Amino acid sequence: MQGNAMQEDDTSLHGLIDLERYPIHQLQGERGRELIQECREQLGQDGCVVLKGFVPDEALERLERETERLSPDAHYNQTETNPYNSDGDPSLPDSHPKNRFDDRTNGFVAGDRIDYDTIIRQVYSHPGFQQFIASVVGEEEIHPYADPLADLVVNVLREGCQHPWHYDTNEFIVTMMTRQSYGGGRFEYAPGIRSPEGENFDEVERVIDGDRSRLKSLDLQPGDLQVFFGRYSLHRVTPAQGDKERHTVIFAYAKEPGFIGRPERAQRIFGRMAPVHERLLEEGMERSDSLAD
Repeated sequence: MQGNAMQEDDTSLHGLIDLERYPIHQLQGERGRELIQECREQLGQDGCVVLKGFVPDEALERLERETERLSPDAHYNQTETNPYNSDGDPSLPDSHPKNRFDDRTNGFVAGDRIDYDTIIRQVYSHPGFQQFIASVVGEEEIHPYADPLADLVVNVLREGCQHPWHYDTNEFIVTMMTRQSYGGGRFEYAPGIRSPEGENFDEVERVIDGDRSRLKSLDLQPGDLQVFFGRYSLHRVTPAQGDKERHTVIFAYAKEPGFIGRPERAQRIFGRMAPVHERLLEEGMERSDSLAD
């Protein structure tokens, strides 16, 4: 009976995820436990795990059409940004990472533009998918963002667009590529370059200067799912090449319920704030760690 109930409960994932290869609906079974163990080991090694072909081929076309339909709603705000999405610090040398700015030219489709009947919203909201991600990152449970703009996002890179060196707002991020550009668009990262105990500015400066000794580079493809500890790993997406857009869906979860991103970050990324951000701006907010962003 329990197996039948489980099967019925997970019907919304059938056809959207390759459950034969990745049995996320049966995490207590032997293959489910092996999958979690493999993911955790890879995350422990370098802060990133990629599940190739997470979305089966027959669903990929639907997924690509979906992000193509959404992509015109992307907000592009060409701006110069440092890795911390902050202002520079004139008290520090020009070479300091806080004073190293690069063009951010990618676009973001905000969560309130993504309907509840979309595939990506169904996957994002599904309890089975959330439990899988929680197990991978070593949590009892995780929670969708309470941020209506940043909970589920489509990242769009047109030709020449890039996302320069940066960190993520929360400890881990989950992404799924739905469309790759003809060239470029490579994901590069420096695993665990900082920690809650310190920024490690000297090493960050070396990476920005072009030292690739600690970098890892991923050739992500449509249908790949990535779980990444982006709060502590400096990362970027290199400029897209060719006239085919690069689309990546970002599933944002938090360890605690009620997470909302900084109002200033919402303004930078989406070009606007939601009412909840405006309230936070009036009331003030504090982060759970003392890192720069």
